[in-house]
Amino acid sequence: MASNLTIMGNKEILLVAENIAHEKSISLQEVIEAMQEGIKLAAKKKYGHHLDIDCKIDRKTGQIKLYNKLEVVADDNENFDVRTRITLKHAKEENSEAEIGDLIVQELPPMDLSRVVAQVARNEIINKIKEAEKNKEYNEFKDRVGEIVSALVKKVGLKNIVMEVEGYEAVIHESGLISRESFRVGDRMRCYIEDVRKEPHGAQIFLSRTHPQFLVRLFEQEVPELYEGNIEVKAVARDAGSRAKIAIYSRRDDIDIIGSFIGIRGSRVQSVSSELRGEKIDIIKWSPNVAELVVSGLTPAKISKVVVDEENDLIEVVVAEDQLSLAIGRGGQNVKLASKLVGYKIDVMTEEQESARRTTEFNQASELFIKALDVEDVIANLLASESFLTVESIVEADISEIASIEGFDEEVAKEIKKRAEEYLQKNVV
Repeated sequence: MASNLTIMGNKEILLVAENIAHEKSISLQEVIEAMQEGIKLAAKKKYGHHLDIDCKIDRKTGQIKLYNKLEVVADDNENFDVRTRITLKHAKEENSEAEIGDLIVQELPPMDLSRVVAQVARNEIINKIKEAEKNKEYNEFKDRVGEIVSALVKKVGLKNIVMEVEGYEAVIHESGLISRESFRVGDRMRCYIEDVRKEPHGAQIFLSRTHPQFLVRLFEQEVPELYEGNIEVKAVARDAGSRAKIAIYSRRDDIDIIGSFIGIRGSRVQSVSSELRGEKIDIIKWSPNVAELVVSGLTPAKISKVVVDEENDLIEVVVAEDQLSLAIGRGGQNVKLASKLVGYKIDVMTEEQESARRTTEFNQASELFIKALDVEDVIANLLASESFLTVESIVEADISEIASIEGFDEEVAKEIKKRAEEYLQKNVV
């Protein structure tokens, strides 16, 4: 490009601009604007950097014109630089409607373009074109986050792999690779565009094969019902390369959503699993009922009981002894993935453990009520049996709720609540 710029004249400048635009895959407008900036910089070097100079290249003829902007000042203003200001009298000779403070544009003499561009404008033009290239890459990929692309391995490092995507450089970090997955230069892989950032040296494209949404996008390529929007993915959790859980939903009753994802003889789910190095995928029917969803999420374990504590985002799951290992999974994997899927912490226990814990809680609560409320053990036991385990829970309860306990009435309920309130008043730190 440099050699072309040094010999171009008015006619050649458009041809050179077109060649650069084609070579760099950027718009002709961006190239011409870069040239204008370069020539403007060269003109300032010649006429003075304090001048307000502009440059225009005619898009049809290639003719270059330079302009200097002069500020209009009062006629009695004698001390000013004629290269930056003009009196109102002289300004009106050029524009009868000129007023003080306006800008009058005057054309500057033509310059020796070849010499100027070679000495001054060349680097500025090159820099502007490079900047346009950087912007092109960013603009092309910034709205493609979430897409799957085919990437070619260009360089393998210790912590990341440099890839090529559609002629542009991209990076996949070690954390974005599936466990035990390795690639060599020249290999091609499908990746998920996780992020695109605009940085000083150009756009930075970050890829991933472990992102949960990569699993969703792969299923979109295999399941027409998902791609067309008849099935919706509500939640997904992955232990990349090992196991994943995906919860799906459809408002249409005529669609076999689980069957759609599995495919004939498991073809669809197997295709996705193979791309993810054999990752086992549990396909779950989503439910707005958290208890139902967690039962499905802990597949293949059979659940005996579910208690949801929405205030603390906690779910207690009770299973038979022989189902405990299945519910938890190797290394806690199954319960961890189910927890991510439903958005709650999940505490799994056996029926024996739950019974022992409930007995302990019952005994502790009964002892507490006997001392704190000064009641007989029968009343204390009745309160504990109705899931009142703390003095605070009694204070927060309605009178009618306490009175509904078998053997209680409203008078007894009021007295118990009064004693609970008095106890808290005395014992609040």
